[in-house]
Amino acid sequence: MSQDTPLTGTALVEKVKELGNLGKEEKARACGYYTQTKNGIERVNMMKFLNALIDAEGIELDSSSEGQGRGGRSASYRISVQSNGNLLIGSAYTKKMGLQPGDEFEITLGRKHIHLRQLGELDDYEE
Repeated sequence: MSQDTPLTGTALVEKVKELGNLGKEEKARACGYYTQTKNGIERVNMMKFLNALIDAEGIELDSSSEGQGRGGRSASYRISVQSNGNLLIGSAYTKKMGLQPGDEFEITLGRKHIHLRQLGELDDYEE
């Protein structure tokens, strides 16, 4: 059976280095990135292993998938008003800005524009 929790972060990087010249699949298996099917067949999950390794090394790719193995859409810098009248700014934009839950913005409305200005530490520098 596979480990309950595969290795991540520094522990993953250290284990991969420790395993030296083993192949990728052997390294993935040793770090806990495998499952067993009902028939007892062992399957190595290379995508999760490689994504965890990329995350552990701190490498940022252009379209970050947060190690979930899902690509999603890339940021187009365009949004549309939804049927309920809301404007939704997706997580691709908030992640790119490093925003956290609870971050606040001031909204300024113009005739054909909406400006969002983040409130907080930056306020002291702008004035």
